[in-house]
Amino acid sequence: MAQPNYLYFRAMDILLLVLGALLIMLGLAGSFLPVIPGPLTSWLGLLSLHYTSKVEQDWRFLGWTLAIALIVMILDYLIPIWGTKALGGTKAGAVGSTIGLVVGLFFPPFGILFGPFVGALAGELSKNSDRKSALRAAFGSFLGFLSGVMLKLIISLVYLLFFVSAAWEGFESWF
Repeated sequence: MAQPNYLYFRAMDILLLVLGALLIMLGLAGSFLPVIPGPLTSWLGLLSLHYTSKVEQDWRFLGWTLAIALIVMILDYLIPIWGTKALGGTKAGAVGSTIGLVVGLFFPPFGILFGPFVGALAGELSKNSDRKSALRAAFGSFLGFLSGVMLKLIISLVYLLFFVSAAWEGFESWF
């Protein structure tokens, strides 16, 4: 018969492994959803995995991956602003792009792609009656948005690979 302590640690390991996997998946979704900080949520999944008794805690690895997640989070706010300003956009275009994304979530998959552009264009047209410059600024806002999404998605996918690799190595005896 198994020792009670052993069963407790095994149950905690399973709970932390499942929690980590859920956080990694939520982080991937957060690459597209503006309300969820994707890479930071994925990093919390890595942290959860490292608290299991099966995976060695490497604080240097966790520190570097946290720093990268925080930098990407900051860049996610700055890149759309830079893209909008580079092509003559206003804050209204950036806000419109975010609103367009939220509305576009209800019309997948094309709403997610075209919602930010349409929202940015509507925002720019509300501030600027010149359609040509509003279109150019909306395109800049859209490019900035797409760049941020791609950056978050890449980092979240890398964290997924780290998670699967560490989980497989740590829990190999269970499979």
